[in-house]
Amino acid sequence: MTPQAADTPYAGLSPDTVLDALDAVGLRGDGRLIQLNSYENRVFQVFLEDGRVVVAKFYRPGRWADAQILEEHGFGAELAAQEIPVAAAWPLLIDTGSRHASSVELIGATLGRFDTPLGAYRFAVTQRLAGRAPELEESGTLEWIGRFIGRMHAVGSTSTFRHRLTMDAKTFGIDNRDWLLAQDLIPPDALPAWRDITQTALAAVQAAFDQGAPPRQLRLHGDCHLGNVLWAADGPHFVDLDDAVTGPAVQDLWMLLSGDRAAMTRQLAAVLDGYESFMDFDWRELRLVEPLRTLRMIHHSAWIARRWSDPAFPVAFPWFESPSYWAEQTTRLRQQVEAMAEPPLG
Repeated sequence: MTPQAADTPYAGLSPDTVLDALDAVGLRGDGRLIQLNSYENRVFQVFLEDGRVVVAKFYRPGRWADAQILEEHGFGAELAAQEIPVAAAWPLLIDTGSRHASSVELIGATLGRFDTPLGAYRFAVTQRLAGRAPELEESGTLEWIGRFIGRMHAVGSTSTFRHRLTMDAKTFGIDNRDWLLAQDLIPPDALPAWRDITQTALAAVQAAFDQGAPPRQLRLHGDCHLGNVLWAADGPHFVDLDDAVTGPAVQDLWMLLSGDRAAMTRQLAAVLDGYESFMDFDWRELRLVEPLRTLRMIHHSAWIARRWSDPAFPVAFPWFESPSYWAEQTTRLRQQVEAMAEPPLG
């Protein structure tokens, strides 16, 4: 497989480097930090000397441009200003009294770049949001989540992203398919079937996007699955705006649904009961649920492939280069073609 990034993108990001970067912006750790689950970035819960606990995110080198990260931060700040519980990036200020001050540069108000002998790391700091996984068996949970997504989209509709990606068939499907085919990574015996069904699936995705009037484009969370929702006493808290995109509203809704068609229909009704308390929903967008699921599958394969030179990925996804993985993807895409041919949820 052709490497697409430095073999060890986080080689210079030791615990001392994390603490030194925060010290440079006046956030002095007491020495305790916990690495949180994240394949894409490196995220740490850091305990400060003043008793606060913060979350520091160090962005994967080369993934996002500075302008794209700052748009994410700006969107988070807008949501927080409307009292929507999200992990918004804090403004940073270089502490000239820190012995590490000369190693840090601020990019905008909320993004820092810390230089190390092995490279520079961009980072942001947010408050720690505590919570547990939502209990969907409890009455009203999905409706409550839907209300907050509706509020989020009401804010998202007031402006546009200039630099973030757009959730569409080309960016998340065709471009990823073409990139994967250009790499020497799909086993030869699995390649023809995967290539053919991907072509068929993407044609169906594009047809769904082209059907009728174009869906309304909003600023979205982009990756609003239940793993990015923390449940607290005051309701859901949303974390990880790293995948914020421009796209149709249903992108932030369909990942909350699971099970068979009847179960997803019931769940969707609950989500939209809450959502439409704050934001109108165009029900014609339901035709995009299965196409968006298809795009996520293709994008996920490309995401793993682009990160394969990161030592964490072969450990986490040891089956990725095997013929069985690509055969399974072929089967799942065939199922998606069938699902896209069915009437939308409603």
